[in-house]
Parts: sequence; C-alpha cells; structure tokens
Amino acid sequence: MPSDRPQPAFVLVRPQMGENIGAAARAMWNFGLDRMRVVAPRDGWPSGSAVAMASGAGRLLDEAQLLGDLPAALGDCHYVYATTARGRELTKPIFSPEEAMRDAARRIGEGQKVAVMFGPERAGLENDDVVRASAIITVPVNPQFPSLNLAQCVLLTAYEWRRAADAVPEGHVHMHNTQWADQVEIEALAAHYDAQMQEAGFFYPDHKAANMRQTLRNFWSRMPLTQADTRLLHGILRQMVRWKDRGGGGA
Repeated sequence: MPSDRPQPAFVLVRPQMGENIGAAARAMWNFGLDRMRVVAPRDGWPSGSAVAMASGAGRLLDEAQLLGDLPAALGDCHYVYATTARGRELTKPIFSPEEAMRDAARRIGEGQKVAVMFGPERAGLENDDVVRASAIITVPVNPQFPSLNLAQCVLLTAYEWRRAADAVPEGHVHMHNTQWADQVEIEALAAHYDAQMQEAGFFYPDHKAANMRQTLRNFWSRMPLTQADTRLLHGILRQMVRWKDRGGGGA
C-alpha cells in the first residue's frame, strides 16, 4: 500500500516508453514519493521494461493507478500543476519547481489533494491537457535545448518536493462551511457552462469555437474554487436560463 505520508500524486500522461516509466518510479522513490498515476500508456500496462528499469522501486509500479483519460486521473484533486517547457497561449500562474513544491506543501498541509502532470516524451503535454491544470511548472533550462527526459523532470520535481515537505508551510486559508472543489466538480461546472453557452450561440464563429472553449475551460481551472463557489455558479446559470425561458430581459 502507498505510504500514509501526505504528498502529491505524480501523473504520467500518455507515456511512450516503459523504461521511462520505470526510471520515473525510481526517481519518485528516491525522495519518498509513491503515488504514481499512469494515463493511457502507449505500450500498454503492465510493462516488463518499466519493471526492469524501476529496479528497487518496483512496488510503485505494482501500486500505480492506471487510468484511461486525464479527467479520471485528476478527478479527486483540488489543485493541479502541469510541467511544460513550451510557451502556452493560456493565462496561468507559472512556478519554478521549487516554488511549485513549496506551494504544494502548503496546500497539502491545508488538506487539499494535489497532482503534478508530466507529458509524453516526444512532445510533452498538449494544450487540452494543460487547460485542466491550475498552474504551470517551468524549469529554467537552456532555451536552445529545453526538452527534459520524463524521468529527469520527475526527479527534479520530487527533489524539490522533499525539500519543501521538510519545511513548515506558512499561512493557510480558513474554510467556512465548505471545502475546496475537486476536479470532478470543476469538470461538471465547465460542462454545464459549455452546454448552455453552446445553446445560446456563444461559440461563434465556428472557426474560433475551439479556442474559445479552451480559454473558458482554462478559466475554471485557474480559479481556486470551493464547493460553495461551484454551487453558486451552477445556481446563477440555472436561474439565468429560467429567467430567459420565462421571457425575461433583452440582450
């Protein structure tokens, strides 16, 4: 069983080579992390090459969660970081690994569930992955050669987590009769607004619709929403739809 020590989940998104998954497991276990989630690995699961490369960290692979898609992998999380070296046409907080893991330690200390996403080896995370993140982690690497191996990125982040976890988190948010919204609740809120805005003809013209949807989905992920916030936002939209159906208001 995974350890009881509070820690982030490391989510490997569509990893391509079993060897890299195994090396990532070793990197995690070097720094006391053992909550790995594997999303749609290219070469299937379980992976003999991953086990061989993991060496003494094979237990992590035995206990790793295999998920078919990213919403399933992030569903129970309240705050998600996406690791990426490429520029993005998305408005997000950007952290260094050190800053991100200090922030993660603070959030976990408050009772939040946190995840870090790592993209596939060839091209990294896609924008449709990153929009589900609350923030971005970018490593200050050589701009002429910015690509990090999957296991290298995991190792660097795990090292910074270990440093941050040994420090005392500062500050907290007082929660009054609510809890942080998890990704399942954020997905439901995003789907509710997407469906109603589609019906209202908001996503126009057609050639801009995909980017508009991506921007809106990114908006929901970026905000630190509580469960009370999501209920309020659902209620606002439902009431606006009822008001329109009753013939209220013009433009």
